Amino acid sequence: MPQTLTVALDPAAPENLKLGELTYRGGLEIEPGEEDIGGISGLEWWDGKLYAVSDDGRWLIMTPGAFRDKLVDLIEIEVGPLLDERGKKLRRKEDADAEALTRSSSGDWFVSFEHNHRVWRYPGFGESALPGDLAVEGLVDGAASNNGIESLSITPDGWLACTERTGGTKPNCLRQSSSGLESIDIATPAPLDDRGGVPTDADCASNGVCYVLFRSHSSELGNGAAIVAIGPDGNRETLASWDSALSIDNFEGLAVREEGPRTYLYIISDNNFSDGQRTLLLKFEVSARAASAPGIPEKVFATTRVILETSMGEITVALETERAPITASNFLRYIDEDRYDGTKCYRARHVAGGEQPAGFLQCGTQNHPDRILDPIAHEPTNETGLNHTDGALSMARFDPGTATGDFSIMIRDQPGLDAQPDAEDPAQRPGFAVFGYVVEGMDVVHAIHATRIDPDKGEGFLKGQMLAEPVTIVNVRRAEPE
Repeated sequence: MPQTLTVALDPAAPENLKLGELTYRGGLEIEPGEEDIGGISGLEWWDGKLYAVSDDGRWLIMTPGAFRDKLVDLIEIEVGPLLDERGKKLRRKEDADAEALTRSSSGDWFVSFEHNHRVWRYPGFGESALPGDLAVEGLVDGAASNNGIESLSITPDGWLACTERTGGTKPNCLRQSSSGLESIDIATPAPLDDRGGVPTDADCASNGVCYVLFRSHSSELGNGAAIVAIGPDGNRETLASWDSALSIDNFEGLAVREEGPRTYLYIISDNNFSDGQRTLLLKFEVSARAASAPGIPEKVFATTRVILETSMGEITVALETERAPITASNFLRYIDEDRYDGTKCYRARHVAGGEQPAGFLQCGTQNHPDRILDPIAHEPTNETGLNHTDGALSMARFDPGTATGDFSIMIRDQPGLDAQPDAEDPAQRPGFAVFGYVVEGMDVVHAIHATRIDPDKGEGFLKGQMLAEPVTIVNVRRAEPE
């Protein structure tokens, strides 16, 4: 098993997880170990594993360990030699310097090399190389030995390849698409443009959005990194850029992972087999807006703010009246008719592992016949576009279409409560209906969630989740317009 150390994005403030349009989902420092892990320059996600190539002519297959969606360890690393066209190991530096890899829809792997610039195709690692059929010659003609193809990705209708240069008279990338082969220039984003920043890897999602990794290094400023997203329409957006104030090294590999509606990026650094550098593997989640339409401002949806005044403090919520109109209108009716005044927060579901606290807090009418209104239609998250992220309000229910006046507030992301239309278990398909988000007062939610549980209270799956002394909702009202 490989030796790893967990890494915070911000060592000075580990609770900081936001980086531009990215959310940090864990990171590792990978020790070289007996296999001398290092020199990694390309990365690809496929079938639950991360595939990579290295500067010394090897392939690597890494199996990540995760708790929920957080990267916490590597379970296994497999390593083997890349072979030449005769089935022999690559021994000379000018032949072995692999820089990027990508997997085609047919299952073949394409690997680019610099020094002796070329792209080879591998039906499988451990097999002999075959000539690549990507027309990249114009990109590397006359290129210096260390300015070969650093970025290589299969796209939905072709491929994208980039060299390690920027700002010159010759475009730094080639893109093959249904429209043909074209040269494009992907400019280095600020502030890396003033620090000699260059593209070092790229990968593309199934919707045609491509992500390009940039890195820079200077003796005065140290390392810099940035990730740019490019939509199928050509719109570009810098998702994030950072420097040595955060966890950083010589990042040279990027892989896209898609899980349902979520898009994750893994990036990995090349330690150059040096004691002064590290192999870092970091995981990020891309915001839903940037993953679907980079460069286009996020649409602002109508919301209505309300205040939940509890005996332990106030919680301010933005109700999603445009995206979840049925559920939000139902909640507002309960508020306007004072049906929540005097009700309780009565259940605290605790989820072990990962960042704490985690779970959800349940409040409301507890189906009291004098308070509840008729059940409402179910609005699943795959239709509203709302997810069970930290601070989300979600309707409690039995079957879909039975929700009345009880609701839960998420503590940390709870993606298992989202709709999963393709789930094998029919009970998981509809999910629960999100209809708002806490905008102020999560500290109050945490405080209520942390109050004492009565281990004997509740029946069935609720036993051990009920508060010994439920917290009173004194009043719920619409907030004053700002």
